Amino acid sequence: MKTIGMIGGMSWESTAVYYRVINRETQIRLGGVHSAPLLLWSFDFAEIDALQSAGRWDEATARMVEIGQLLVRGGAGLLIICCNTMHVMAEEVQRSAGAPLLHIATPLGAAIAAKGLRRVGVLGTKYTMKADFLRVPLAREHDIAILAPEEGDARETHRIIYEELARGQFLDSSRVFFRGAIERLKARGAEGVILGCTELPLLVGARDADIPLFDTAELHALAAVDMALE
Repeated sequence: MKTIGMIGGMSWESTAVYYRVINRETQIRLGGVHSAPLLLWSFDFAEIDALQSAGRWDEATARMVEIGQLLVRGGAGLLIICCNTMHVMAEEVQRSAGAPLLHIATPLGAAIAAKGLRRVGVLGTKYTMKADFLRVPLAREHDIAILAPEEGDARETHRIIYEELARGQFLDSSRVFFRGAIERLKARGAEGVILGCTELPLLVGARDADIPLFDTAELHALAAVDMALE
């Protein structure tokens, strides 16, 4: 099994989910007391948040590239970025690291296509909802269109992620908000909704919607095990 290099800490709440899912799935696949060989870099999320908020994306990219290279030098045979937003620089990380990077859009697109859906909503940070790193590969590879929420829902989604979920706060009032946001996306034609922030599934799940929800963190983690075992 290849060693998986995890670029995490953005935030550590969802990185812990990646660690658990990868190791549990490895044990299921290999049996006994097997677990996954992993190298984890966990950022101080305050550092990354400050760069994002200031629009210093070149510096954020340089830090991500640096860590990708460090993990490969340490023995990682493949890389994953345990965060949707930071896939903004996924291509630069892969190009410089010298090892394959499993993009979060790859298993996501496959899961949506498997259900035969062609129009899905997305909830995530304001960066994820505006960026092309999900939108372009899903359209190109599966002819899937992504629908972002309207401004008020987008703003509140971003606030909850940074002010609550990344700080370990999972409030019933926010779960109620997301139920409404999902319904509003559905009313505009969404056949399913991407939980496009790796913290969101810690609060919102299948019980909160009557259309399919796509947990990017779990899909990504399971696909990493597939890739490591190839």
